[in-house]
Amino acid sequence: MNPATTLPASIKLPDTSGPAGLQASPWNNVTAIAGVVIKELRRRKDFYVLFVLTALITLVMGSVSIFGEDKIVRYLKEVCLFLIWASSLVIAITTTARQIPTERENRTLFPLLAKPVTRHQLIVGKFLGCWLASGLALLCFYFFFGVMVAAKEHHLPVLNYFQAMTLHWFALGVVCAMTMLGSIVFAAPSSNNTIVLVVCAGLLLMGRHLHKVALRLSEPIQTVVIAIYYAIPHLELFDVRDLLIHNWGLIPWPVWLAALGYAAVYAALFLGLACLLFRRKAIN
Repeated sequence: MNPATTLPASIKLPDTSGPAGLQASPWNNVTAIAGVVIKELRRRKDFYVLFVLTALITLVMGSVSIFGEDKIVRYLKEVCLFLIWASSLVIAITTTARQIPTERENRTLFPLLAKPVTRHQLIVGKFLGCWLASGLALLCFYFFFGVMVAAKEHHLPVLNYFQAMTLHWFALGVVCAMTMLGSIVFAAPSSNNTIVLVVCAGLLLMGRHLHKVALRLSEPIQTVVIAIYYAIPHLELFDVRDLLIHNWGLIPWPVWLAALGYAAVYAALFLGLACLLFRRKAIN
C-alpha cells in the first residue's frame, strides 16, 4: 500500500488507541461509515435536481384545471407519486452503485480497511448510509407531496402516508442491498446502474404476472419460471400508490408488518451475499 495514501478527512472512525473496553465497537464503525455516505448525498446535486424537477412538474400540472378540482387532484397525485418512485429509485441505485468502486478508484479503500474495520462492516456501513440517505430524500418528497395534497383536498390522512412511505423506504432497502451486491459483481458503476434499474423496473411491472406467463409454457420451462416467480423479491407489493390516489383505508397493521419483514429478509439476503463475495474479492 502506498504510504502517501491516507483516509479522507471526512471519514473519522472512532479512536481505538484506548483500553480494550473503550475501543470502537463494530456498530460505531458501521455508523461512522454510514454518516459519510449521508454527507455525500447532501453535497451531490442528484437529489436537488430530481426534487426540483418533481416539484416543478407537479406544480405546473396542479395549476391547470381541466376536468374540475375533484378529478384533477387524482391525476396530480398519480403523476407526483410516479415521479417520487422514479426519482427515489434513481437516487438509491446511483448512490449505492458508486460506493465501493469510488473507494477503490480513489485508493481510499486500502487505508480504510487498514483501520480496525472489517470488510463486512464496510459493506454494512455503506448499505446503511445509502438506505438512510434514500429515506431522508424520500421524507422530503413525501413532505412536499403531503403539502400539495393538503392544499388541494384540505385534509391529510397521516397514517396512510406513514404506511405508504415506510413500505416505499423498505422497498428501497431491498434495492440498495441488490445494488450493493451488483457493485461487487459488476466492474463499472454504469453497468450496475443500468442492470439494477432494468431489473427493478421489470420486478415492478412484470413481477406480479410472471406466474400467469408460466401457465402458458410447457415443461420444464414452466417449473423454472414458477420457481423464479417465488424466488424474486416482489417489489410491487410495496407500491401502494392507489391507496393514496383514491383515498382508500389503512392497510391492516399485521399485513403492513409482514411486508416490512418480507423486505428485511430479502435485503439481508442480498447484503449477506455481498459480504460473502467482497470477503473473497481481491481489492488491489
